[in-house]
Amino acid sequence: MGRPKQFDPDDAIARAMEVFWRDGYALATPRALVDEMGIGKGSLYHAFGSKRALFMLALRRYGDTQAAALVEMLRRQDLPVRERLRLALEAVVTLDFTGDERRGCFAANTATELAAAGEEAASVVRDMFDRTEGAFLAAIEEGQRTGEVDPTRDAHALASLLLNTVVGMRVLARTADGPEQVRRVVAAALAAV
Repeated sequence: MGRPKQFDPDDAIARAMEVFWRDGYALATPRALVDEMGIGKGSLYHAFGSKRALFMLALRRYGDTQAAALVEMLRRQDLPVRERLRLALEAVVTLDFTGDERRGCFAANTATELAAAGEEAASVVRDMFDRTEGAFLAAIEEGQRTGEVDPTRDAHALASLLLNTVVGMRVLARTADGPEQVRRVVAAALAAV
């Protein structure tokens, strides 16, 4: 009997994330997953339990990597607040218009595909959105203290507006002909702040 093939679970989850992000949960077949992950079907179920369990690990990984990068950009202390806001919004444009594939936001894709059908997925997406909105709120409140943002504006409303802008930009980028339309959204959002 041959020895079971060894694989790195973290790498396998990262590869599965790419499949789920590209295809969505419903269209991500076990065959596509094992082909991308480089493991056997038995290993997929033995290591991860089910397609749904693997999906949840992939979604959490997205939050820990992709969404966390936006939050970290907003927390930088070496730049003025308005510059951090601009860079965070522009990063979305860059992310969506690099390469041939426009996948949008894995969290937003999941919200539209699965949130109504699964509380666990909805909870993970809500957590990502809450962290992002919280980072926007902290930056805006800092900008209000430093005079970069009008202190009479409702910081919570502005943070919600910017979160909605990011999610909307990620959806828009999936069908836009190019980055110009999405960059107009960035300019309008920054003007609103």
